[in-house]
Amino acid sequence: MHVALTGASGFIGSVTARRLREAGHTVTALVRETSRRDHIEDVIDRFVVADQSDEGAWPELLDGADALIHNSIDWNFRTTDDGERNLVSSIRLLAASAPRRYVFVSSVAVHHDMSPRWEGRIDEEHPLRPANDYGAYKAAVEAFMWGEHYGNGREVVSIRPCAVYGMDPRADRTLGYRLVEALIAERTPARKPEGRHIHGKFVHVDDCADALVNALTSSAANGHPYNLVDCYARWTDWAVMACEELGIDMTFDMSDPAQPENSFIVDAARRDLGVQLNRGHAGIRHHIRDLIASLKA
Repeated sequence: MHVALTGASGFIGSVTARRLREAGHTVTALVRETSRRDHIEDVIDRFVVADQSDEGAWPELLDGADALIHNSIDWNFRTTDDGERNLVSSIRLLAASAPRRYVFVSSVAVHHDMSPRWEGRIDEEHPLRPANDYGAYKAAVEAFMWGEHYGNGREVVSIRPCAVYGMDPRADRTLGYRLVEALIAERTPARKPEGRHIHGKFVHVDDCADALVNALTSSAANGHPYNLVDCYARWTDWAVMACEELGIDMTFDMSDPAQPENSFIVDAARRDLGVQLNRGHAGIRHHIRDLIASLKA
């Protein structure tokens, strides 16, 4: 299968590109002019250099493609221009890529206000009620996807990862980087590393990429969204593991809840996409070891 992939040079995109090649697919990659490409040149068949909102680049991106994985995003949502690049261009690209199978990198951020009817066990049938522009953007694109599917019979799949960890091509954007950096420098880590709490639900980037690749060919996945959640961890869990790996004796306030108020049900992703989502805290610890080795190097 030949796959068009947007956002190919970024964190999820670069791992997905490599997984696609390993699975025997060929890839046309959409990348921005400012994006690095050296880390994926060996797995990409053709680069299209443009922003996702550049409709003039879409024919080249989609030329010969059997499917599209839409992964790119502009992280600034508040201005009119940024809104155009995100929502309107994504809706138009969805239409332009028909009749190809369309796999969308959504997010569990489409959820925020959880209905008590679900009793804390959130499956893919829970209504989408986001709390920020990012989640609202993802939910809006999904709505147009379902319109394409139910109205026109289009093959579509939505993949909803939670916070994704793993080694980012830009090391300083790797989840846990500020925490480990501070500990190596023998500083007390800030309460809000990365500018926010590392506190919530996590999934490894390899599982995310595998889900995206498998969504291209799974007949059972057509017309469905999938939650990708592996485990819950607090910032202090990350900090304790990092200290243990570094041999540092440091005490942290462990009073934050050890279990989440709501849990995502991932049975469908395991069944239809073949991802086990069972790395748990051991997976986070392994990631911390990789991050420590990278920073020390």
